[in-house]
Amino acid sequence: MAQQGNNVESEKCSCSICLDLLKDPVTIPCGHNYCMDCIKDHWDRENQRRIYSCPQCRKEFIPRPGLGKNIILAELVEDLKRTGLQAAAADHCYAGPEDVACDICTGRKRKAVKSCLVCMASYCENHLQPHYYAPTVNKHKIIAASAKLQKNICCRHDEVMKIFCRTDQQCICYLCTMDEHKGHETVPAAAERTEKQKELQERRQQIQQRIQDQEKDVKLLQQEVEAINGSAEKAVNDSEKIYNELIHPIQKRSSDVKQQIRSQQETEVSRVKELQKKPEQEITELKRKDAELEKLSITKDHTQFLQNYPSLSALSESTHSSRINIRPLRYFEDVTAAVSELREKLEDILRDTGTNISVAVPNMEGLLSEPDTEPKIRAEFLKYSQEITLNPNTANIFLSLSEGNRKVTYMKQQSYLDHPERFTDEYQVLSRESLTGRCYWEVECGGKGVYIAVSYKNIIRAGESNECAFGLNSNSWTIRNDTSRYLFYHNNIPVIGPVSFRIGVYLDHRAGILSFYRVSETMTLLHRVQTTFTQPLYAGVRLNYEGSSAEFLKPK
Repeated sequence: MAQQGNNVESEKCSCSICLDLLKDPVTIPCGHNYCMDCIKDHWDRENQRRIYSCPQCRKEFIPRPGLGKNIILAELVEDLKRTGLQAAAADHCYAGPEDVACDICTGRKRKAVKSCLVCMASYCENHLQPHYYAPTVNKHKIIAASAKLQKNICCRHDEVMKIFCRTDQQCICYLCTMDEHKGHETVPAAAERTEKQKELQERRQQIQQRIQDQEKDVKLLQQEVEAINGSAEKAVNDSEKIYNELIHPIQKRSSDVKQQIRSQQETEVSRVKELQKKPEQEITELKRKDAELEKLSITKDHTQFLQNYPSLSALSESTHSSRINIRPLRYFEDVTAAVSELREKLEDILRDTGTNISVAVPNMEGLLSEPDTEPKIRAEFLKYSQEITLNPNTANIFLSLSEGNRKVTYMKQQSYLDHPERFTDEYQVLSRESLTGRCYWEVECGGKGVYIAVSYKNIIRAGESNECAFGLNSNSWTIRNDTSRYLFYHNNIPVIGPVSFRIGVYLDHRAGILSFYRVSETMTLLHRVQTTFTQPLYAGVRLNYEGSSAEFLKPK
């Protein structure tokens, strides 16, 4: 009875996590007891959820409870240790539901530590001892305790399966060789294991070689990642430094221009104020004389009037305002115009260089990427909508731009200034925006002879040769829309199809795809080009007949 009482006490003083006597016992809010380290480890694994539970009753605590040593329980554990009892030590030796049980133990079975492939039995530490020293069994094949020993027994003959049938590729017992496996190619299981072991080793070597090859590839790719990151970081720093170096002289030039304007302003104001002094003095003198004349004019005594009249001094010659050189009221507008022109040039430069950069970056990113799927319906195309405006500097003098430079119309000659980018003989115009990546835009055609084009910027601008006209050279692609049909041109090679008054243009610059669509309830492909684009593209329009027009529509 005393032993039973001690066992009960030891169970109460054991930790349900480590199954041993409590070490630094703590009591959590639900009343259960654990080793301090055990419950800490358990709660550390629950840190991600931020909810802490009791391993026994599953009660949850928020926040994580603080832990303090249970002094009374610690003293009780020390008393149990002094009596020589180890809590749950006996339970530790006995087999649970998931353990391999000793086949020799009677009553409550202990955990098996080894299994014998000859005896086809599993043994606890005590019952295993004969296999270490008894001559009859010490040469048996011992393995780690296994619950699958029964699978080594033939279900038909209840014999150990020590033979392998190569014909049916399965393990059999010696009795099987006399009936259903009679005449089959059979070998001892150990011999077959030796052969299979060689094959397994070869497969392992192949796998290990593939692992090494893949690891090399991973290492190379990792080096590539590091090289890309390093190059990108350097490019960011270098470009930031260069742009800062560009900004500094612009800021300095801005300060210089401001100072020059202020200096000139001061000079001009001083000059005008100096000129202002003379007429002001003359006004004062004239007002004084006018007052004398007024006083004399109201004198009623004729004699006095006549006597005083000769004393009036004669008027000096007037300084008429027409002798003052008044400049037009445009003192510094020329400066503003010059700065605006500089801004436009800088914008053009930044736009072109920025486009070249944007072309280079996707090409790097696209080296290992899969090709994108081309959109099918209009809603998918509109995801890539690009708002297009036309560049007045490129427009032929007979093309008029309107609607915020989104519409072009063939009409009478316009008063454009000379510009090196202007088309001189072909009635054409290019967009201000450069096109890279994936873009989509729509154009409404008015009249006949309307060419909807894309072109490289280096297309020839002066003259009437094929090198200048959209579609008649290798630098441009175009659809000509007439009243009854369309013609697609590239390198002066035409393709004929049905007319469309609203044309959608889809460009995937990196994939080299250029597609023209008839836009209606559905998207009808008119023509598709698959090529390699080597430069940024620009949208373009060419008009052949007076009154014809084309308008780039805002994305909706």
